[in-house]
Amino acid sequence: QVQLVESGGGLVQAGGSLRLSCVASGSIFSINAMGWYRQAPGKQRELVAVEASSSSASYADSVKGRFTTSRDNSKNTVYLQMNSLKPEDTAVYYCYGSIQRSRYTVSREYWGQGTQVTVSS
Repeated sequence: QVQLVESGGGLVQAGGSLRLSCVASGSIFSINAMGWYRQAPGKQRELVAVEASSSSASYADSVKGRFTTSRDNSKNTVYLQMNSLKPEDTAVYYCYGSIQRSRYTVSREYWGQGTQVTVSS
């Protein structure tokens, strides 16, 4: 079993900041990639930021220069620092992880339960 648990969402004014956290727990042999997706009502889930093991982080054009993802490997935790928030950033944010549970298995994709971010005008 692997669990991803997000926290840090909330309501902020436009121009404000939030920092989301996601902790991976359970049976983990290695983490190949972790990142963030978001989904607004009536829209498809979209990539926000993702960081692979040997690549720099990739960001959606809409958040470049404002959002930064980072990871604390010792805690199996990934963060999303969101600055200069806009009403268009309002969505449920989901943590994503590509995780190998043992040396004898392939990686699987895991998702957190989501945390609501609301940005008011």
